[in-house]
Amino acid sequence: MPSRKATTPPDGFIDVAGRTVHYTATGSGPPVLLLHGLDRSVADWAPLQAALPDHRLIAIDLPGFGRSQPLPDCRLASLAGHVERVLDRLGLTSAVHVVGNSLGGAIAMQLTVHAPARVSSLTLLNSAGFGREVTWALRILDLPLLWRLLLRPDEGNAQLAERSLFHDPDFATPERIAAALDLAHREGAARTLRQVARELGSWRGVRSSWRTKLLVEVSALDTPTLVVWGTHDRILPAHHLINAASTLPRARTHLFPRTGHLPQIERTEETAALLSSFWNNL
Repeated sequence: MPSRKATTPPDGFIDVAGRTVHYTATGSGPPVLLLHGLDRSVADWAPLQAALPDHRLIAIDLPGFGRSQPLPDCRLASLAGHVERVLDRLGLTSAVHVVGNSLGGAIAMQLTVHAPARVSSLTLLNSAGFGREVTWALRILDLPLLWRLLLRPDEGNAQLAERSLFHDPDFATPERIAAALDLAHREGAARTLRQVARELGSWRGVRSSWRTKLLVEVSALDTPTLVVWGTHDRILPAHHLINAASTLPRARTHLFPRTGHLPQIERTEETAALLSSFWNNL
């Protein structure tokens, strides 16, 4: 069984169009860009970075999350445009492998549509965009009074949030809970979370307007794509993988048993092997 403790890879900060971006980078070899989910950070990629030393794995804190400064505009196109500028700033002018989890998957798809020449392959881990259903916790962010209770930065909320991400509760370690609580206390964290959540969804679920358009555009591309899910995802249900296979018929798919929303943590070694096989066979 993989270690449940998060490692801390080397990190740095860059200025991108006047905004501070925090990133971590490990390994050497073909470059891979890692995009985390809503209200998450580069820490979600640390185990996978340790498991793939033969690739240059670069994880960034998305705008307003982790230790990166927010953008004034939280639309998906704006977030993807920002990610492209990050690639430029890091000197990654050739195509890279892109891996996105949850919100990061939606941004990865938008980046691929906007700049297909920058993306050599696309991997989507439990990605937003393949269905309306989403956890009630994100639906509440659209309701005027309840969202303040949900986003109150206390240990109880942090525990609930972390435990909801995993099938095996042992992965919601005290270290991960403490890290989530620390990020929740950062200035503007709750505001960014609510802005992005309301941009992409409502109390009814994930909005169809952006999903439908984006999936049509992605399906028209020939970018090699891998879609992965966990059977016990409580954030975005596993049957979204069926939708993904239907809307992206050329994509490869994989379903991990007894796995939640973060397979890169809960199934680190298996995810690393899956990615290596995918990339090596392109």
